[in-house]
Amino acid sequence: MESLIKFVQDEFVTKNENPVFAAGDTITVFYEIREGDKVRTQFFRGVVIQRKGTGLSETFTIRKMSGTVGVERIFPVNLPSIQKIEVNKRGKVRRARIFYFRGLTGKKARITEKRR
Repeated sequence: MESLIKFVQDEFVTKNENPVFAAGDTITVFYEIREGDKVRTQFFRGVVIQRKGTGLSETFTIRKMSGTVGVERIFPVNLPSIQKIEVNKRGKVRRARIFYFRGLTGKKARITEKRR
């Protein structure tokens, strides 16, 4: 059964070419929104909280602050409506999933940038 699922995913699902990013990185995701006949591009810029899953079913969660309210959005890596992903900053974190980031506010919510 698993080999059948893998075969279908390899044959019919197109893979997006995305840059390498991990938890703690600040990225911008440009994606299409369809409203009736109109198609427009919208972007979502925030900190990657986690990457989850493997292969074609992999997803990543981004968190941004909209005013004083935290907004999180989950994107599948191979979503066809994603146009591009830009990595703005590489963050230095010690965990693969930074859920503790949800509870931080103010200056404590900063993530230090990796040295290159």
